Amino acid sequence: MKIRKELWFGFILMGLLILGCVFMLVQAKTITHGHLGLLMLGLVVVAIMLGFPTAFTLMGMGMLFGWFAYDYHTKNILDLMVQRTYAVMSNDVLIAIPLFVFMGYLVERANLIEKLFKSLHLAMARVPGSLAVATIVTCAIFATATGIVGAVVTLMGLLALPAMLRAGYSVQVSAGAITAGGCLGILIPPSVLLIVYGATAGVSVVQLYAGAFFPGIMLAALYVGYVVILAKIKPSLMPPLSEEERRVPLPPLAETLSATAGPRALTSLLAAARGKVPAAKGGSVLGQLGIALLPGVAVLLMMVVAYGYVTAPAEVVEDSGVQAMGIAGDAAVASGSANREAGAQKEQDAGGLKEPEADAGLQEPPAEKAEPATAAAEEKKAEPRQAAAPKPKPVASAPAEPGSLPAPMLFWGALAAVAAAVVGFYAIFNFARLEIFKMLLSSFFPLALLIIAVLGSIVFGLATPSEAAAAGALGGLLLAAAYRRLTFGVVQESVYLTAKTSAMVCWLFVGSSIFSASFALLGGQEIIESWVLSLGLTPVQFMLLSQVIIFLLGWPLEWTEIIVIFMPIFIPLLAKFGIDPLFFGLLVALNLQTAFLSPPVAMAAFYLKGVSPRHVTLNQIFAGMMPFMAIQVVAIFLLYQFPAIGMWLPSVLYGR
Repeated sequence: MKIRKELWFGFILMGLLILGCVFMLVQAKTITHGHLGLLMLGLVVVAIMLGFPTAFTLMGMGMLFGWFAYDYHTKNILDLMVQRTYAVMSNDVLIAIPLFVFMGYLVERANLIEKLFKSLHLAMARVPGSLAVATIVTCAIFATATGIVGAVVTLMGLLALPAMLRAGYSVQVSAGAITAGGCLGILIPPSVLLIVYGATAGVSVVQLYAGAFFPGIMLAALYVGYVVILAKIKPSLMPPLSEEERRVPLPPLAETLSATAGPRALTSLLAAARGKVPAAKGGSVLGQLGIALLPGVAVLLMMVVAYGYVTAPAEVVEDSGVQAMGIAGDAAVASGSANREAGAQKEQDAGGLKEPEADAGLQEPPAEKAEPATAAAEEKKAEPRQAAAPKPKPVASAPAEPGSLPAPMLFWGALAAVAAAVVGFYAIFNFARLEIFKMLLSSFFPLALLIIAVLGSIVFGLATPSEAAAAGALGGLLLAAAYRRLTFGVVQESVYLTAKTSAMVCWLFVGSSIFSASFALLGGQEIIESWVLSLGLTPVQFMLLSQVIIFLLGWPLEWTEIIVIFMPIFIPLLAKFGIDPLFFGLLVALNLQTAFLSPPVAMAAFYLKGVSPRHVTLNQIFAGMMPFMAIQVVAIFLLYQFPAIGMWLPSVLYGR
């Protein structure tokens, strides 16, 4: 039987790992528990590459080598297994995983993706490489709603790949756009990978979501920029759409108004609303007019909110009962102390409790007798200083009226520019664009509202990830019901797939926890730490080394295996080099896109191959993914050189 090239690569890599372990054991003077830990790590990688289930491989290896670490005490290793399993199952962060997965499967089956892709590719018909651009944008939006790479790649392979091939697009470009866009769900929140990393590294999932938002947009923008530039340079790879493919069918009312009142949607609908077009029906015209006015109304509301923000009066802080620290404050304290002492002295002089004069031994010391005088002297000294101090401004009895501050010139300039843009928009807003806008209203905006509600509530601290995931699952149910797709079969299939995915992730956590505990007991972590520290690496060199290792591990392993096996090894080293685990997690999430785009595993390629026509080969899909892998490397470099891309939003929201 002929073995494929990618399998040969895997077998060669496994052989190198085995030879490395054998060489390490032969060279060692004495075999310690730490060497057994390294041997366990190598054997786990080999077993996974041979096809054994990851979770049970981790669990089995951890129990076997942990038994050695406990000097063959069976009860101890069984206790460890129970404790680590209970610790994983009691982790509240993991509750968000099944809820987000359930939301994704429901949205996938609500048939939104087909309408979204069609409306986006019509809206971008004049952009070079419009079908590929629409594919990447659709994948990014859909990945934000689902976070399930396999579902996005499979569904886009069924919808976008035939459309691109019919339009004469290159197989490599089409496959690369679908697989790269589908893998954006790894990085863009709500991402299951970020939840897994957060639970493994002890980093806040909320901050990870906030930090991954702009890197995800940056990566999608780099993909789109590459496609547009390539379509400009080599139009034969992505020929423009024909006029027939760009044509949008118009309803009878739009046809009538376009022929009688003109092609501009707003002016024609206004004329029909005033009764100047007898053939148009009043109710339909008003409904279409309301839809056509929505962009202008939305812009108007935004400018009203902006005007209220820039003209809001300064917040007045009532500080009449608070003394400022400084000269005046010190004088007030001294004066208050002197007044209290003087009052006490007056009470004594008025016939209160007096010291017996005859008994000189009971008299107070001279210093104590001089205390009132000293306080009075301090009061006299403080009075000139207090008078010289600047007087606090009187606080207004009533706050200033709202809108009393004048708007800055920058606001009026922006308002003029926005008004000109709105006028220009409605000048080219014909009935075809109105139909495209209606398609976006029924496909893009419901999904956008769901995404904003889920991610906004998490990022702004209104809800925990688990609570927001529950709200998202409810939103998925409502969307499916609104599009009349909420049937018993859809719910049953979504629940089954959710249970399957969640069980896989949870068993991975259990296996990883047992494996990490055994690895630490054997001393493998100490050996790796001492070896890395002995290299004398700078933080930059350590970051480069770790990212190169993760990049290479993405070739034979999936992201789940890399996170649960190797992150517990890297995370303790971050403190040694002063690296923020949040920033490291963003780099890892961006880097692990390669786990789905790099052969021989490249699960995205196999997902796409399963729904592709027969003439599309696996090698063509791999060739199409290579340029997008290079773009990922550029994105990692940009994020490392400009950390504010990922760290700015968490610093603004959470003060990191």
